[in-house]
Amino acid sequence: MALGKDYAAQDCSLARALEVVGERWTMLIVRDAFYGVRRFSDFHVHLDIPRAVLSARLQSLVETGVLGKDGHDYVLTEMGKELWPVVHTLARWAEDHLSAEPCRLFLHADCGTRVGPDGRCAACGRTVAPEELEIHAGPGVRRRTDPVSAVLRSPHRLLDPIRT
Repeated sequence: MALGKDYAAQDCSLARALEVVGERWTMLIVRDAFYGVRRFSDFHVHLDIPRAVLSARLQSLVETGVLGKDGHDYVLTEMGKELWPVVHTLARWAEDHLSAEPCRLFLHADCGTRVGPDGRCAACGRTVAPEELEIHAGPGVRRRTDPVSAVLRSPHRLLDPIRT
C-alpha cells in the first residue's frame, strides 16, 4: 500500500501545518529565505535541489501565503516570518542532540549576544524578532564553495537580501 501525500484523515493542527511546511526541502527553503536568499537561482545552487522540486515548493509556499513574490524575488510574508521560532528551535534542537557544533549563530544585533533556544537574548531578556538578529557562521559550518554559501559566511541581518 502506497503512503498518502497528505494528512487529510488527521484532525490536528500540527497535521495542517505539515501540509504547508512538512514536505522535504520546504523548511530548508524557508530557512534560506530567513537567511536572505531571494532568487530561484540562489535557492537552487545553495540547496542543490532539483529545479522541478524547487519550483513546486516555491509555488506551494506562495499559494499558501508563506512567501510572496516581488518581481523575481521570493520574500517571506508576515505569515512566513511567524515560522522563525520553529526554524530556530529546530536548529537549536539539532545542535543539542544531533551535532557537535552549531553551523549558524544568531546574535541579537543590538548587543551581540547569542539568543537562546527560546529566542531570548541572554543580556537583555527580550525575545528577539528575526529582523533584530544577525547571523554568523558557526564553528560547525562546512566550507562549501557555491556563491550563496560564501556570502552566508559573512555576518548579516536575517531577512536582509543577499546578492551573489
